[in-house]
Parts: sequence; C-alpha cells; structure tokens
Amino acid sequence: MKLDPTTAHQQPPQPSQQQDMPGETGRMTPRPDHGETSYRGSGRLLDRVAIITGGDSGIGRAVAIAFAREGADVLVSYYNEEEDARETGRWVEEAGRRALLVSGDIKDEAHCRKLVERAREAFGRIDILVNNAAHQATIGSIEEISSEEWDVTMRTNLYAMFFLCKAAVPLMQPGSAIINTTLIQSKSPSGNLLAYATTKGAIANFTAGLAELVAERGIRVNAVAPGPIWTPLIPSTMPEEKVEKFGSDTPLGRAGQPAELAGAYVLLASDAGSYMTGAVIPVTGGRPML
Repeated sequence: MKLDPTTAHQQPPQPSQQQDMPGETGRMTPRPDHGETSYRGSGRLLDRVAIITGGDSGIGRAVAIAFAREGADVLVSYYNEEEDARETGRWVEEAGRRALLVSGDIKDEAHCRKLVERAREAFGRIDILVNNAAHQATIGSIEEISSEEWDVTMRTNLYAMFFLCKAAVPLMQPGSAIINTTLIQSKSPSGNLLAYATTKGAIANFTAGLAELVAERGIRVNAVAPGPIWTPLIPSTMPEEKVEKFGSDTPLGRAGQPAELAGAYVLLASDAGSYMTGAVIPVTGGRPML
C-alpha cells in the first residue's frame, strides 16, 4: 500500500513542550518514529561494522536500527543519554546484531580516537562511519552568542567529524563509506541558528573535499541533508511556539520522522551507492536546497 507523504505522519501543530538539552525521546509527544515497526532489511550491509555518533536517539537511532536490520554491527556513540542509548542498543540486538554503547564527549580528540579503537577491538574492522551528532542552540542576536557557545558548536559539529575521519580512514578498506549529516541550513541558513547553520555549510564542503582526498583509497564520502526532523533536539533547543509549528513551512506540510532518513544512509553505506561520492542527498519535505 502506498503512503500519502502529506499524511504519513502527524501534521502540525505538535503539542506544546519543552525540555532541557540534549532532550529525551521518552518525553516527546508524539514519540518519533525510528522505523522500529516499519523498516525491513535485505542484507545490504551484511557483516559490516558501523560507528554512529549521536546514535542514541533521533536520526542516529533510525540509522542504527536500519543498519542492524541490513546486517551490520553498530558502535553507538552518545554523550550522556544513557536511557536512550540502551534503547537503541536493544533494537540493534533484537535485529540479531552486536551493539557497543560508548559514552563520552566527541569534542575531545582523544575520545574520538578511543571510539575508533573500541570499534576495531570489538568488531575487528570499521566499514562505515556516520558523523551525525550535533549541538544546536536558538539565539536571537549575534551579541548573545558567547564565545563558549560558538566553540562548543564548532567542536561538536566540525572538529569531532575531522577527529573521527582522521582516526578511521587509515583503518578503512576499499568499499568503506563515510556519511556526514549536514542540513538544509547549509544552503538556507536561519539567523537564529547562526553557529549551527555555519557548521552545516562547512560539513557539506568538508564532505566534497574529503571525498576527493580519499577516492583513490576506494573510500566513499557523502552526506545527507535533512530538513525539519522530529527529534529530541527540537523541544530542547527551540521555543514552544516554534516547536508547535515545526515542519509546517515545508511543501509536505509536516516535520519528517527519523525513519524517513534511514533509507538515504543505507543507500550511501551500501554497494548500491558504489558510484556516489562527494554527494549530498536532500531529505527536506520538499524545501529546495538552493
């Protein structure tokens, strides 16, 4: 049965809600759909090993579930969201694959090296790196953006991606894949997300440059550019009135669900995307990437 994309998931308004950063999945209304009951695998990533940052919730959880159902073992990197991380790990294991949960701060280069080493020790190889974790804050003026806030955003969203790629690439064999999460903000930035949008533009540029740099090694580097996606980041970083209307400005009239991103990541991680590198796949509900 075909899905009508305008009504496949809840339409705005969302119930009024707020959380402290970084947010918890269990406190969201409605609960995001990560593909728990809908994603069906077909062995496209059989016996591969993936590292997913921000894998505890949101897009990261959806990707972890999809990768596991496609046959991959998964290292789930997260900051301190223990309950969400355990839930993701449970879904990976229910798919018959191994889950390794590793908490810590990816702003620290030593921790990024540790993530790569833990994956190699536990699984013997690294085939896929998904740089997905991000820090976001809504701030009304440039004067209100502290140097500390700017630094946290840059280190979480950009430095960590660089640290992880630098550590992982030497261990990757031909056919491996790096997938970065950029955003529609990379092309259509919102002023009140200045620091965050800046990093998303840089991620798209980094993706293209690294793709060229490692192509001769047989490693592909691509990115997915989500539009408005219903994750814990939304009620924990946006004012209530924006949470309620979140996603209403898309042509499809609603926010996307994490599950609706999973197929793009699977394509880029699998042999089905073997001639794709340096690309950005928009999943934006119809908002153009200008």
